[in-house]
Amino acid sequence: MREYTDISGKTRLVAFFAQPAKHSLSPKMHNLAFSMLDIDAVYLAFEVAPEHLAQQIHAMRVMDILGANVSMPHKQAVIQYLDELSSAASLVGAVNTIVQKKGRLIGHNTDGQGFMRAIKEMNVNIIGQTITIIGAGGAAMAMIAQAALDGVKKINVFNRQSQHYSQYQKKLAKMAAQTKCQIELFPLENQQLLKEKLAESRLLVNASSVGMAPNDRVSPIPNGDFFRKDLAVYDAIYNPRETLLLKQAKAKGAKTENGLSMLLYQGAYAFELWTGREMPVNEIKEVLFNS
Repeated sequence: MREYTDISGKTRLVAFFAQPAKHSLSPKMHNLAFSMLDIDAVYLAFEVAPEHLAQQIHAMRVMDILGANVSMPHKQAVIQYLDELSSAASLVGAVNTIVQKKGRLIGHNTDGQGFMRAIKEMNVNIIGQTITIIGAGGAAMAMIAQAALDGVKKINVFNRQSQHYSQYQKKLAKMAAQTKCQIELFPLENQQLLKEKLAESRLLVNASSVGMAPNDRVSPIPNGDFFRKDLAVYDAIYNPRETLLLKQAKAKGAKTENGLSMLLYQGAYAFELWTGREMPVNEIKEVLFNS
């Protein structure tokens, strides 16, 4: 096994651009995978403010960086600095993975694949079913797009009526037109409607940042009356490992899961794009979930 200290003049860099970035478990996951497969590369996290994003992407070209992961708040803004988008990234309108090939930066989105793999690992079948997703940002759009492509029948999306609300409506309408899935956007402020839509859903997903540390005493759902035993709940947040939302659902006997599984599987797809090798998922999972 290659040691982390085996850095040479040929060692390639893979970066993580986000704000915040220091909390990320991605460096641990990818560096362990590089080591296990004897790949001469290192993964480092960089705290990047929005006003510095263009400079960081330019640095990828100048320094011949192998690739990068992109997270909040850059998943949509980064597109303007790239040369090409994969079909998934184009449909979603967001990028979480960048691959450099012969000086060209290609944007991909592996969040949706990671999400669907995570739900499958929960032993929850949502194909042909109705699901409800809270949030309409880059990660949420990736989940929605992949779920629609894979055969989910109906997706209820709830988001606060921000200045981007009409843009979200247009994007979701376009996704619905390109798939066989019924996708509708509703205001999260309408809690009674949310309760009604959850009653018809097989799965609830929190794809917003509500409940993430340090603001981990809040939940996007007001109380436990919204939950039931056969409504599975997935929270894309993994810090804390058990959000207030998951505690609310668990109290009703529901099946729950946090965002570590999505982090693992979207990372595995990104790892393969950079290296052409399959990540040793089972070994990485054991370390990641116990860290």
